[in-house]
Amino acid sequence: MSVVGAQPFLKPMHPPSPASPGLQRRHTLPASEFRPLNTQDAISVFEIEREAFISVSGECPLHLDEVRHFLTLCPELSMGWFEEGRLVAFIIGSLWDQDRLTVDALTLHRPQGTTVHIHVLAVHRTFRQQGKGPILLWRYLQYLRCLPAVRRATLMCEDFLVPFYRKSGFKVRGRCAISVASLTFTEMQHCISGHAFMRRNSEAIGFSQNPLLLARPQNSEPLDF
Repeated sequence: MSVVGAQPFLKPMHPPSPASPGLQRRHTLPASEFRPLNTQDAISVFEIEREAFISVSGECPLHLDEVRHFLTLCPELSMGWFEEGRLVAFIIGSLWDQDRLTVDALTLHRPQGTTVHIHVLAVHRTFRQQGKGPILLWRYLQYLRCLPAVRRATLMCEDFLVPFYRKSGFKVRGRCAISVASLTFTEMQHCISGHAFMRRNSEAIGFSQNPLLLARPQNSEPLDF
C-alpha cells in the first residue's frame, strides 16, 4: 500500500489539543436536559416556585417540606428542565384516585390512582416569555403516556391561567372544591391515551430516546411561563 493511500488510516502522532472544541464538549454540561427531580433539587424548586407564585397570588402551591415530600414519594411524576446544569422550569405531580380533587389531594400521593395531579408548573423568572411553560407541559404529558396506569392528568388553577392550559389540551371541569384563603380555582383535566409522540430531529441539544427527553411541540406559543 502506498504512503498516500495509507494516510487516511493512520492515527495522529499526537493527541488533539485540550483546546479542541470537540474535546471540550465532553467536559461541559448538556445544553438542555430533562429529567425527574430528586430531593437534592428541592431548594432550587422552591426558590423558583416562591418567586413565581408569591409575587402574583401571595400563596405557594407547595411549601419546601411538601416539595421534599413528593420528591421522596413519587419523583418519577416530576420533571425538571435544566440548561447547563441550572434548573429553569419544573413540574411536580402525584397520583390521585378520585374523579375530582379534594383537599386531601394537596398533600397525599395515592400509588393505586390512575390520575396524575399536577401540583405546580413554574419557570424561573429569567426564562419566562420564551415559551418554556408550554414546551415543558407538552413533554410531561407525552411522558405520562409511557406510564400504563395513568389515564388522565388533572390540576387546579386560577381563572387567568385557564387559556394557557386549554392550549395544551386541558378541559374545564368546573369550579374546584378546594380554596386557599380568598383564592378560588378552576379544575381542569387532560385525558392520557395512546403512545408518546417523538420526533427524530429534535431542535434542542442533548436529548436522547428516554421518554423524558421528548422533542418540543411544533406549535408552542411563548406565554408568561
